[in-house]
Amino acid sequence: MKLKKLLSSLLSTNAAFVILLLLQIFFLLFMVTRLGESFVQVYFLLIVLDIVLMVYITNKNEPISYRMAWIVAISIFPLFGGVSYLYLKLTQQFPKSLDMRNQKQSRELLVQDKAVLEEISAVCPDSLNLARYIADYGLYPVYRNTETKYFRLGEMQFEELISAIEKAERFIFLEFFIISKGYMFDTVSDLLIRKAKAGVDVRLMYDGIGTGMLNSVKPFRKLEENGVKCKVFNPFRPMISSVQNNRDHRKIVIIDGHTAFNGGTNLADEYINRRERFGHWKDTAIAVHGEAVWNYTVMFLQLWEKAESAEVLKFLPPQSAELSAVATDGFIQPFSDSPLDEEPVGKRAYLELISNARNYVCITTPYLILDEEMTNALGFAAKKGVNVRIITPHIPDKWYVHMIAWNNYERLTAMGVKIYEYTPGFIHAKTCVADGLTAVVGTINFDYRSFYLHFECGSVLYQTSVIKDIVNDFEATAEVSHLITAEECAERSVVKKIAGAILNIFAPLL
Repeated sequence: MKLKKLLSSLLSTNAAFVILLLLQIFFLLFMVTRLGESFVQVYFLLIVLDIVLMVYITNKNEPISYRMAWIVAISIFPLFGGVSYLYLKLTQQFPKSLDMRNQKQSRELLVQDKAVLEEISAVCPDSLNLARYIADYGLYPVYRNTETKYFRLGEMQFEELISAIEKAERFIFLEFFIISKGYMFDTVSDLLIRKAKAGVDVRLMYDGIGTGMLNSVKPFRKLEENGVKCKVFNPFRPMISSVQNNRDHRKIVIIDGHTAFNGGTNLADEYINRRERFGHWKDTAIAVHGEAVWNYTVMFLQLWEKAESAEVLKFLPPQSAELSAVATDGFIQPFSDSPLDEEPVGKRAYLELISNARNYVCITTPYLILDEEMTNALGFAAKKGVNVRIITPHIPDKWYVHMIAWNNYERLTAMGVKIYEYTPGFIHAKTCVADGLTAVVGTINFDYRSFYLHFECGSVLYQTSVIKDIVNDFEATAEVSHLITAEECAERSVVKKIAGAILNIFAPLL
């Protein structure tokens, strides 16, 4: 256990900056002692490279916070900053099959029914632009004829998930960021093996770093030996490619093409409170039944690298009386967000909800690391009189993230945004609701990694009855949470404020 924690710490992105600093110190000593007079020439060339790169970075079409972080890093580490940036950019390559927007097959598989857009225009006109944007630029259509169910805790979702898997007849697709051994994994594993032996096509995909190298072999060997197809997404390969920074943060389960689960819950015991890590763990998710499940099926196979039309169409659910009879309950638009294009679909969906809200916005997120655009959107909404409330964890899983969040607390509370910390422990839910009419539920945190670096997914709900359940859960959660005051922000020590401000500069690189 100690070895596992040590390896996790050494392989974390937080260690990168410490290692970078130590390398620079050793490099300086080596250059001075070995190169003699040539050191000045080498140093001069590196400084010229850094200046050229800073001009280049300043003019790139990237988020300003990301550009600023790199400029500061290059300024502090002149010997390695520029070289590191070049290395990361030159090695940032994924298989072309994952670049969904460039795939003709994807556009053929995901076709928007124009009649549904016309219905949205008539029923909820304020949502039309968002639905059209996600359909056109995210490539994921919006649907009717779909039911949704909300789970306010991971253990509630898990109970229904097991029941749904039991009923699978054709295929089961599972995709998680984190998988850890324990009761939850053992229960699912036994069930998947039984289903695979019964002839069900069972596929399990997990992230190579989220799940971890130490968990990526033994727990899955038994599954593969018993017919379950397992795949590691973007396995850890040190010092080969910067794509190690782009993780599969999605959590999806698809059953027979008619039922899907999506939310913040991974396959590990803390998510269902079988294991206590940071107090009570609160997570949320939705179950989707009906036509909209097709979006989840395509996005799963996209990362499985089987997005050819003929392959994917095999998993199209046959028309049945059951699916045709699914009651229309508003509209739902499941979508995936990729770091391979210049469309931060998840962030823009959040921004649209915040900007269009007239009465209130309710947000739950485990991480509150905001850029200027999101901070201004939340603050402006509050200044317009919108009741903007955000719930974050009281017991964090990462101390430095909590420190950055507190710096954002101070700025947001000064603009009228209400910040709550979930007193019982850690809230991992990722939800955003505007006026009880539109909501986003999924895997997307309010931080730079989710908005720009990770593969993410979620569902936009337009005037579905389940939105009321999400709002009621938010209200109940707020009642057991602590409202952060401006006085508490002001009373923080100068050391913590300075540390938070410095960390905030480098937040896009963490």
